Amino acid sequence: MRVTASPPALAPAPSSAPVPQVPREELARALAGALGPGGAQRVDASRRRRAEYTSDASNYRVVPSAVVFPRDADDVEAALATCRALGVPLTSRGAGTSVAGNAVGTGVVLDFSRSMGRVLEVDPTSQTALVQPGVVLDDLQRAAHPHGLRFGPDPSTHARCTLGGMIGNDACGSHALAYGRTSHNVLGLDVLDGTGRRFSTDAPPAQLVADLDAVARAHLATLRTRFATFGRQVSGYALEHLLPEGGGPAGDGGTNLARLLTGSEGTLAVMTAARVRLVREAASTTFVVLGYPDTASAADATPALLEHRPLAVEGIDRRLVEVVRARGGAVAGLPGGDGWLFVEVGGEDAAASLAAARRLVASSGALDSVVIPTAAQARALWRIREDGAGLAGRSPEGRPAWPGWEDAAVPPQRLGAYLRDFEALMRAHRLDGLSYGHFGDGCIHVRIDFPLAADGGAARTGDFLRAAASLVAAHGGSLSGEHGDGRARGALLPLMYPADALAAFGEVKAVFDPDDVLNPGVIVRPRPLEADLRVPAARAAVEIGLPGTRPPQPLQFAYSHDGGDLTTAVHRCVGVGKCRADTSGAGGVMCPSYLATGDEKDSTRGRARLLQEMANGTLVTDGWRSEEVHEALDLCLSCKGCAVDCPAGVDMATYKAEFLHHHYAGRLRPVNHYLLGWLPRWARLAAHAPRLVNALTGVPVLARLARAVGGVDQRRPLPRFAEQTFRAWFEARAAQRRRDGVEETGQPVVLWVDTFTDAFDPQVGRAAVELLEHLGFSVRLPVGKVCCGLTWVSTGQLDGAKAQLRRTLDAIDGAVAGLDDGADGADGVDGADGADGAAVPVVGLEPSCTALLRDDAAELLPDDPRARALHGRVRTVAELIAEHRPEWQPPRLDGPAVVQPHCHQHAVMGFDADRALMARAGVDAQVLAGCCGLAGNFGAERGHFEVSQKVAEHQLLPALRAADPATPVLADGFSCRTQTSDLAGRRPLHLVEALAAALRDDA
Repeated sequence: MRVTASPPALAPAPSSAPVPQVPREELARALAGALGPGGAQRVDASRRRRAEYTSDASNYRVVPSAVVFPRDADDVEAALATCRALGVPLTSRGAGTSVAGNAVGTGVVLDFSRSMGRVLEVDPTSQTALVQPGVVLDDLQRAAHPHGLRFGPDPSTHARCTLGGMIGNDACGSHALAYGRTSHNVLGLDVLDGTGRRFSTDAPPAQLVADLDAVARAHLATLRTRFATFGRQVSGYALEHLLPEGGGPAGDGGTNLARLLTGSEGTLAVMTAARVRLVREAASTTFVVLGYPDTASAADATPALLEHRPLAVEGIDRRLVEVVRARGGAVAGLPGGDGWLFVEVGGEDAAASLAAARRLVASSGALDSVVIPTAAQARALWRIREDGAGLAGRSPEGRPAWPGWEDAAVPPQRLGAYLRDFEALMRAHRLDGLSYGHFGDGCIHVRIDFPLAADGGAARTGDFLRAAASLVAAHGGSLSGEHGDGRARGALLPLMYPADALAAFGEVKAVFDPDDVLNPGVIVRPRPLEADLRVPAARAAVEIGLPGTRPPQPLQFAYSHDGGDLTTAVHRCVGVGKCRADTSGAGGVMCPSYLATGDEKDSTRGRARLLQEMANGTLVTDGWRSEEVHEALDLCLSCKGCAVDCPAGVDMATYKAEFLHHHYAGRLRPVNHYLLGWLPRWARLAAHAPRLVNALTGVPVLARLARAVGGVDQRRPLPRFAEQTFRAWFEARAAQRRRDGVEETGQPVVLWVDTFTDAFDPQVGRAAVELLEHLGFSVRLPVGKVCCGLTWVSTGQLDGAKAQLRRTLDAIDGAVAGLDDGADGADGVDGADGADGAAVPVVGLEPSCTALLRDDAAELLPDDPRARALHGRVRTVAELIAEHRPEWQPPRLDGPAVVQPHCHQHAVMGFDADRALMARAGVDAQVLAGCCGLAGNFGAERGHFEVSQKVAEHQLLPALRAADPATPVLADGFSCRTQTSDLAGRRPLHLVEALAAALRDDA
C-alpha cells in the first residue's frame, strides 16, 4: 500500500522554533532516571550548558532544553524513549561543525563526541572498520594507517569532525573525487528510528522494508529521473537507494538502507555504530598548482583534468590568498595567475606520480604551473584550503561573512558558467564573498557578507538565497554538495525538486519517524530560512550594562578590527571548531584547556557561544555579571593561541580580560587578583628585603598560610626573589662604567625590564646585556620602575593596566630622549631615531610582556600614538639580531635542545627568528608546540593545578621525559621555565643565557 506522510512536506512550519512543553527540570530528571546509574552526570540542563549548544557552525541559534552525553547504545535508546514519551524533539550532534543548522534543536541534543568516540575494530583483511558515531575522522585515520588504509572522504574539518556527523551529512572533502562520498563508503549502520525500533541496516524490520518499497513504487518515475543525476547531489533524501534495480550491497538490487540513511541529517534515525569501507592509501602522490586568469577560468579547465584521474582538484581564489598574507602568513610556491587549482596526482611510486603530474600539467591550459617539491610545502598550501571557512569569514571589504550558501554544487562541466552567473548574482544583490572549493566535483564553498545585523538584513538574505537556489537548479545542480540542507536550505528544496519528490521525502519521514521526534524542521516541513538566525538577535556589547545600571560601561579594548564592538568580535566565531582539534602537529597552541578536559565549555567556541548569548540577553540574562560566562572563562589560560590559530581570528584572551574588568567593576575581586595581579608592586616591596621574604616563605607553615590567603594552589612552590634585582645590578654597573670613563658608543637599544626578569631571574637580563654589548649595541633602560601591565590585563584590571602602560610610554620616552640623531622628537617616539635612522628598538626578554607592548598596547590606548608606534619598535632579541646584525655568526651550541616557545610569542611575534638563530648556532632544536600549562597566574591559582598539569602533559612533560637528562631545555618565558622547574625538576635557560655562556666559553 502507499504510505502517506503526515503532514505533507510542503506544509508550512511555524515562524518560531517550537519549544517542548515539559519543564526542563522534569525533563532532566526523567532523562537521568532513564539512563540509570550515573545518569545525572550524563544529563545537563543548566543555562551554561544549553548556551554552549545553541548553535553549530551555522547562522542559526536554537536553544536546547537539555544536553545528553550517551555512553552507549542503551543510553541512546533510553534518551529516545524518554523524548518520545514526553513529546520532546531529539537532535544528534557530533563535533558541532555542521554549517547548515543540522545539529541544533529545541529539545534534547545528544552529544556523541564525549563518550562514544571509539574505533571498535579495524579489519585489514576486509578493509573495513567498525566505529562509534563520535569518533573523530583523524582518529580513524590513525587507526587505519598502520595497515596502509584510510577512510576515503576527508572534509577540511578532519581533525575534529566525527564519523556520525559525516554520515549524517554525507560529507565528502577533497579526496571524495577519488574515493566517493561518505555514502559510498558506509557498509552498514546500527540505528534507532523515530518509533524506537533498534536494528541494523543489514537486517531491518520487515514492515519498514515493505513500507519503503511502497514509497518507491509510488514514485518510480521521479526516483529514476530526478535523483543521482551527478556526483554531488546531496540535497534531500537519497531516494535512488530505494529503487528496485540498484543500490544494494555488492551491486544487488533492492533498498540500500545504509546509503539511504547516510545524508538524512538525523531526521530518520539515530546511529549508534557504523561499518565503513577503508581504501588503500596512494603509494606516492605529487602536488601540483596550476595558475589561471581567474577562478572561473580555472573551473573551465577542470573537466579536462578529470580525464587524468587525479585524487583531488581544489580551486582557490586570489583574494583568499591575500587574506592569508594580510594575517602574516607566508604563501610560497604559487605560480602566476589570480585563480589556482591545487591538484594531487597519485602513482605506484614517486617517479610514476611525478610523470602523471607532468602529463596533467601539459594538458592543463594553465598560464603557469609549479610542482611542489616537498610534502611540507604541500601541507602548508593544503592548510590554506582547509582553513578556508574561517579565512573567508570576512569579505574582501572586511565585513563579517556567513554560511548559508556555502555548499552548492553543479556538474563539473557547468562549473565555470555557474561561477560567472553566481558572481553576477552577488553583485546584483550588493553582496560579496570568497569562492573556493572542490572544483573536481563541481562543489563551491563561499561565505557571503549577508547583512544579518542590519534592519531588513534577514529578508535581503532570504531573497538572495531563493535567487541562488533558482540559479543552481537552472545549472542542473544541487543546493548542497556535502553539508546537507539543515535549516539553511530545507525551505529551498521546492526550487530544486518537483512536488512528487517532496511528497516522497515526507512519506519516507513518516515511515521512520511518524511523530516528528528526530531533528524536526529539517528537510521535511522545514523551518523558514529567516527563522532562528543568531546574529540579528544580539545586542551590541556597548549596550550590555550591569543589571539595573545605566549607562552601560564603556569597553576597555578598542576592537579596532571589529568596529569597536565586542559583540562583533565574539561573532567572529562561526563554529568551525578548530579549537576542538589538536593543532600541535602543525605547530599550533589552541586550545589547551579543551585538549585537557574535552569539555565544550573549555573550547574557544564554547566560550564564544556564552559571550554571544550574553549579547543576546535572553538565555544569559545577567550581562557582565553572568556567572555562566565567568564559569566558561575560568579555565581559559589567556594563551592567545586562538588569536592566530583560529582561522576566524577569535582572541579569547582579550575577551576574557574585558569580561573580568566589567564583571568585578565596583566590587571586591578574588584575593589572587590582588596578589598575582599586583605582583609587580609586591616584587618592588620585596626587593627592599629579599632575604627576609625568602626566609619567611621558606617556612612551610608560613608558605602554606601565604598560599591559602593568596588563593594559590598548595602544590605550587612560591617563587624566590633575587637578592639583587637586575635593575639594581645595571644601575650599579652603569655608575661604575661612568667612573671608569667608559663611553656608550654603540647603536642604542632600550632593554625592556619586565618584572619577572628584574625580580626573579636577573641573570637573564645580565646575559642579555652581555650579548647585546658583544653585538655592538649600547643598552639603555627605561626610566623609573615601570611595568607593561601584563598581570593587570590577565586578571581583568584594565584601569590599572592602562595606568601602568601610560607610565611605560613615558619611561620609554625618557630612555630614547636625546637619541633622535637630529630628529625633532616631538612625540618622544616617532622622532626617536638611532644612528641608523630607524626608531630606537625596544628589546623585550619576557615574551608575554613583549607581546603586550607590541600588540595589546595599541588596543588598550588607541588614542595614544606612542602605543601604536610600539608595534614597529618592539623586538625580541632574535628579531633584533636578524634585522640589525644579520651577518653575525653566533657561538656554537652544537647539540640537541628541547625548546618550549611561549604562547604569546607564537601568537604575536612568531618563532621564526628564534628558530633561525638557534639553527645558525648549531642547535638541534626540538621545538614543542602547545602551551606549557602555567600561563602566568592561571596555573598558580587554586582550582587550576590539575588542568595546568594536564596541559603540560600534552607536549612539554613527555618531551622532557624522553630527552636525555643532560639535554638543555630552552624557554624564554618565565612561566614556561617555572612550569618546567615545578613539574619536571629541570632548570631551563633563556636563549640569551645560552648564547652569552657560549660567548664566555669562546673567549
